Amino acid sequence: MAKGFIPLLERQWMPYFEEMKGVAKGAGVDFESILAMNVRTEIAYGMFSDGCTALSWKTGDASFLAQNWDWEHEQKENLILLRIRQPSKPVIHMITEAGIIGKIGLNSAGVGICLNAIRARGVDFNKLPCHLSLRAALESSSRIEAVLMLERAGVASACHILIADATGGMGLECSSQDICKLPMREGKVLHTNHFVVEHPGVVDKMQLKDSPFRLQRIHDLVKAAETEYLAPNVERLDKFLEDEMNYPTAICRAETDDSTVATLFSIVMDLNEKAAKVRLGRPCVAEDTLMLSPDEVET
Repeated sequence: MAKGFIPLLERQWMPYFEEMKGVAKGAGVDFESILAMNVRTEIAYGMFSDGCTALSWKTGDASFLAQNWDWEHEQKENLILLRIRQPSKPVIHMITEAGIIGKIGLNSAGVGICLNAIRARGVDFNKLPCHLSLRAALESSSRIEAVLMLERAGVASACHILIADATGGMGLECSSQDICKLPMREGKVLHTNHFVVEHPGVVDKMQLKDSPFRLQRIHDLVKAAETEYLAPNVERLDKFLEDEMNYPTAICRAETDDSTVATLFSIVMDLNEKAAKVRLGRPCVAEDTLMLSPDEVET
């Protein structure tokens, strides 16, 4: 099934096609395996059950983007930090899974990207796969440019892509049929793992029944901070992502008797500073802390 995207990639996205070939050669694996990793959402018709809680929060002098990424604990050892430099494009610094060329992070133009999985059937081989959409957005010089680009390209399967820069955030709730924009409300965009607007002809399976709870919980945390006139900052968003209300299926997710999905990392991006803090493992008991800084010169 992954090969169904080859005509589109060869026609419109040859640099990604060639890059995946290079990854395959460097890793000593066949190209089809790397391609399958990068279109895994489409292979499963959006039926993966990874969970995430994401938010963009813009105030007068600050713009932050943050999320927890929840997935099978076995995948933790495959997480890598990847910095990508390309001529005439912003430098990308992201956390991804080895072999996947587009994921969660930010670029040197201050554009940040987060992802929420949504479990809904449907795939369109004439649109850009989910993870390659993340990569394309990370090559953009602004939130507006990234949104316009993805609206033109289309996204091949169900997901929510949250794009932000210093001017604020925009959610793109995607299905194989359409893209619905979720603009800021009072400076914020919040999302978890279910559709919040209608997508005609598309059925949201809502595999993670706790998704509505987590969406309400992150809303409540932000609202409580605003009530106390507390502005967003790295430390405050860190605390939000540590929240364990409704444990084990909380914002800071833990494994359960019938699921090995847990929070594998949290990320908080300060888009004015063009930097991000990543905590590996469940952030309430973080195993390590790493920094993303696309402007930093490697030595």
